[in-house]
Amino acid sequence: MSEQRASLPASHSRVSLASMMHSTEANLLGNVHGGEIMKLVDSTAGAVAHRHSGGPAVTAFMDEMAFLHPVHVGDIVRTLAQVNWVGTSSMEIGVRVEAQPWGSAADGPLHVASAYVVFVAIDEDGRPRPVPALVPENRDEERRLREAEIRRHHRLARKAEIESGRSGD
Repeated sequence: MSEQRASLPASHSRVSLASMMHSTEANLLGNVHGGEIMKLVDSTAGAVAHRHSGGPAVTAFMDEMAFLHPVHVGDIVRTLAQVNWVGTSSMEIGVRVEAQPWGSAADGPLHVASAYVVFVAIDEDGRPRPVPALVPENRDEERRLREAEIRRHHRLARKAEIESGRSGD
């Protein structure tokens, strides 16, 4: 495990992965199964979380997953991910999913899905451990940070409201 650093920019841990979609990943409609796309999202986000935190991190929460267009067998799917927000031990990773037909370089990539995944960095005993702070380097990263804070606020408010409702049972 690497030595703990005070802060890091999102560019330090940004990751892009690509994969060609095969018929074994197709659903009953003949498109790539949404679960396969979610697996790619989780893998890419996990690589970002590991890089940013300097060690193991586990998926804690799938905050949002929006499927915008179907992905077809034979498409080249690319996931692009970066850290949007960092807490004491948790990180929100934003992932963009693009698809492009494998046989046509003329067709530009199509934005097919987006997701926000929360990871928690863990130590060798599986307990949360501190992660470096995030330093936004431009307006886009400042926007991402601001929007991630809104999502975090909504997650915590939803959790509190559910727990409050359950305590009355």
